[in-house]
Amino acid sequence: MVMKLDHEVYIEDPRHHSFERVETLRRLLAGGARVEADPKRSDFFEVESGSDVYYIHISPITGKILLLAAWQKDSVPGDELHATQAA
Repeated sequence: MVMKLDHEVYIEDPRHHSFERVETLRRLLAGGARVEADPKRSDFFEVESGSDVYYIHISPITGKILLLAAWQKDSVPGDELHATQAA
């Protein structure tokens, strides 16, 4: 599915990813990004770019986006993703 947000994209980044990663995610969501819903968690998504994958939560109440993890598409998400699953 493709997700395109028509409003200002505000991204919370509690794990302190690089500025470039956060801005890339913002541009992806503003321009239309390929996303896959997490089948185990509602309102959680994987957003794919050319070489990266972002794991996000979109609040159904506020619409805020929480960037939980990011990894290169060809690599396996490490402890960062497993830590978010415990939350």
